[in-house]
Amino acid sequence: MSQVRVLVGTRKGAFILSSDERREAWEVSGPHFAGWEVYHLKGSPADPNRLYASQSTGWFGQLIQRSDDGGQSWEPAGNEFVYEGVPGTHQWYDGSQHPWEFKRIWHLEPSLTDPDIVYAGGEDAALFRSSDGGQTWQEFGGLRSAKGHLWQPGAGGLCLHTILLDPGNPNRIFVAISAAGAFRTDDGGETWQPINQGLESGYELPDPKAEVGHCVHCLAMHRSRPEVLFMQKHWDVMRSDNAGEQWSKVSGNLPSDFGFPIAVHAHEPETIYVVPIKSDSEHYPPEARLRVYRSRTGGHEWEALTEGLPQSHCYVNVLRDAMAVDSFDSCGIYFGTTGGQVYASTNAGDSWAPIVRDLPSVLSVEVQVLS
Repeated sequence: MSQVRVLVGTRKGAFILSSDERREAWEVSGPHFAGWEVYHLKGSPADPNRLYASQSTGWFGQLIQRSDDGGQSWEPAGNEFVYEGVPGTHQWYDGSQHPWEFKRIWHLEPSLTDPDIVYAGGEDAALFRSSDGGQTWQEFGGLRSAKGHLWQPGAGGLCLHTILLDPGNPNRIFVAISAAGAFRTDDGGETWQPINQGLESGYELPDPKAEVGHCVHCLAMHRSRPEVLFMQKHWDVMRSDNAGEQWSKVSGNLPSDFGFPIAVHAHEPETIYVVPIKSDSEHYPPEARLRVYRSRTGGHEWEALTEGLPQSHCYVNVLRDAMAVDSFDSCGIYFGTTGGQVYASTNAGDSWAPIVRDLPSVLSVEVQVLS
């Protein structure tokens, strides 16, 4: 019988939740790295027992950890993240220029085919790559050439938080940066182009249709259609059918189109999920009702999924890396909240149940299906 492993990063450590394919009873392992912020942990598609984790504290800084046995044991990996060449400056909150400063790794994306290759998205925004299992890291300096001097941090910092690898084209990578926008390379990272045409940010930018500067919260794709992208922006849910060349709004009947995560059903490329929150100043669900919204039409038409979720006095948030899907025939959807709950649905969102409660605030959720 297949197994499922849910990897959870929190404000005070990492947790690994395990079950069989029925997904009814769960074992909880952790906390790993107790007391540390674990921004993200993710397993290699090429070797599910190879896990990477990004841990950080305000006192001790950033540390990458690696496991080769599915999280039973960990060892520190390399932690030297250096900007290529002379980094220069980017815009600061007040519009002045500010030096690039490395602070932390927000997201880790292992290669689809090689467990020793892993990508890392950092703050201040940069993309790094390791080809030796995380021991050494090199920056893709060409990314910052895509008008990096105009990138400006959002409320959460200037962070590269989304990395999508095209399964059919190893030279194509998509990234998203808060608050700079979305970018794409077609030559393995040598050169990059902004892919923000069609985005409008009237509340955030002097030029609402600027080429860069949009606060993109998350990108998602279905591996069978890597040219189709879905985006949760600061405001607006967006869709592109041409690899980001042009975007259109698909927010439709959502109660709010502000949110952080977006995910795609494992077997239905037109079925997508978001978790609306009230606004950019009130980070909790509209009407204090926790609802996941599902569209089976690739956007525009949305239905609220509420069974098993609190529908009164709920003031949690779901962060951008805190939603994931599994690949079972009956697709499972998982998300974690800032209140420390991890919810799972084994029927594509029709009903939900908590796997675990009372964890520290959840920062990330990833899922592995193990044969």
